[in-house]
Amino acid sequence: MQNVTRLFDFPYHQLEKYPLDKALVTKYDGKWVATSTQEYIDKANAISRGLLRMGVKPNDKIAVISMTNRSEWSILDVGILQIGAQNVPIYPTISEEDYEYVLNHSEAKFCFVSCDEVLQKVLAISGNVKNLEDVFSFDQLKNCNNWEQVLEKGKDTGNQEEVEKLKNAVKPEDLATLIYTSGTTGRPKGVMLTHNNIVSNVVKSEERVPFVAGATALSFLPVCHIFERMLLYLYQYCSIEIYFAEGLDKISDNVKEVKPDVMTVVPRLLEKVYDAIIAKGALLTGIKKKLFFWAVDIGLAFEPYGANGWFYEQKLKLARKLIFSKWKEGLGGNLSTMVSGSAALQPRLAKVFAAAEMPVMEGYGLTETSPVISVNEVKNKGWKIGSVGKILADVEVKIAEDGEILCKGPNVMAGYYKDPEKTAEVMTDGYFHTGDIGEIDADGFLRITDRKKEMFKTSGGKYVAPQLLENRFKQSRFIEQIMVIGEGEKMPAAFIQPNFEFLEEWAKRHNVTFTDHKNLVTNPQVLERYQEEVDLANEDFAKWEKVKKFRLTPDAWSVDDGHLTPTMKLRRKIIKAKYQDLYKDIYGH
Repeated sequence: MQNVTRLFDFPYHQLEKYPLDKALVTKYDGKWVATSTQEYIDKANAISRGLLRMGVKPNDKIAVISMTNRSEWSILDVGILQIGAQNVPIYPTISEEDYEYVLNHSEAKFCFVSCDEVLQKVLAISGNVKNLEDVFSFDQLKNCNNWEQVLEKGKDTGNQEEVEKLKNAVKPEDLATLIYTSGTTGRPKGVMLTHNNIVSNVVKSEERVPFVAGATALSFLPVCHIFERMLLYLYQYCSIEIYFAEGLDKISDNVKEVKPDVMTVVPRLLEKVYDAIIAKGALLTGIKKKLFFWAVDIGLAFEPYGANGWFYEQKLKLARKLIFSKWKEGLGGNLSTMVSGSAALQPRLAKVFAAAEMPVMEGYGLTETSPVISVNEVKNKGWKIGSVGKILADVEVKIAEDGEILCKGPNVMAGYYKDPEKTAEVMTDGYFHTGDIGEIDADGFLRITDRKKEMFKTSGGKYVAPQLLENRFKQSRFIEQIMVIGEGEKMPAAFIQPNFEFLEEWAKRHNVTFTDHKNLVTNPQVLERYQEEVDLANEDFAKWEKVKKFRLTPDAWSVDDGHLTPTMKLRRKIIKAKYQDLYKDIYGH
């Protein structure tokens, strides 16, 4: 086996180096069902043969839309890629209108869906989709062909030679996938990633991770997003057993069943886990409660590599034994690494989970960079809390005069599909403009300070970086989401979506009567309590940055209602438009 140079080489590499009985594991009807490395490859080859018999040719596009991660996704992925076709994953939660746009823009020939919910969305717009020949589903559905039919078509190995021929013809620089970004503005853009873009990223990321062959990973972040997808290839490269979680709602059950050694997370999930642990601690009484919060305080002061000195390390040892070991047990007991991406991680979370011996390695990247630009690592003194780690080998980063992070390397996309103008806008001399503002410190660690597009000036000409404020405010248990506003206005203000579960509990304890969220968020006692939280968070900021006014929103912000992108980023324009009345109320116009 030569070096891995194309995405479909990963399972073959695994077969040669360290084959697994449980390469891919998915739960069906309450039972975990494992696919071995050999079965994975056999099924992928059957998919390739079946697709060829269905008339799929190199460079045809196949759309895949799945609500959950599952073994079928990876098998289909390899089956599509090794005949030179391209896999176009689509976010299941985007609007029907966006489904229609992506399927037409990519000229998808076939579409594979996970379940009835996705199928209904596809059927609703299929009449307006030009090139789509057929739809197949992973689940057994009455009104849809099943993906097993493609496997069946590929059962006869008569055309395997053709598969091999096409496979050998795929070059590292060939297009592998189109990933449509869930842009916070405008139409999704199709990011063109080649085999080499992603393979180079996997191989260089492997140098940073402490993965051991035969370990177990739990996968639940959407695989249609490049972050989780790249990690699935990385797990395969390192021969890690991949268990696919049943969904976000089942994550805590699945963690206990699978007892993973590693998983990827987004900051929002860690915030929720932390809040749940703290809420449990708050219910303790007497000495138990004192001990619990003593340990939390020690955790919040954590620094890597024993930087706090001998006495701190002794206290940490005790806190781990008495308290943090239970936290770890609650997350399966084996979790030794979490990899975090997609948004900024609050340093307090990085500290406390590291103290609990579940370090979170924060990284940074974009779909356009396949995705990793930089990532922390425990070894080689490569971990600094509050940073996104050191730049990957082979990747070059420079900071532009205005502070923007520019990136060049084998991981940078081939461009936006059918959109040379948009491509030209973000590329200069081979450097990709990330749209993020950052700095590289003396030790070579990259820090992200804000989104260039999201920074704004107040009417007084002062710059405000909303993400920094928002991250600090979200440390409050009262605040689920927050959006800082004030572009061109005399002062910053904020829309706050309360953590309703926590707020309702608080209201009951303080005899605040309410009939619904609407009158809860306008209750004077509630507003007074939120003012305290706002005042506390404001202490960390300069006078011109402080949030002077805020309004609570009566509804929860969600992906379905358009407040958030599928990766949980704020859709700022939409939120501002939705709460135009509150905006006018704040600024008096």
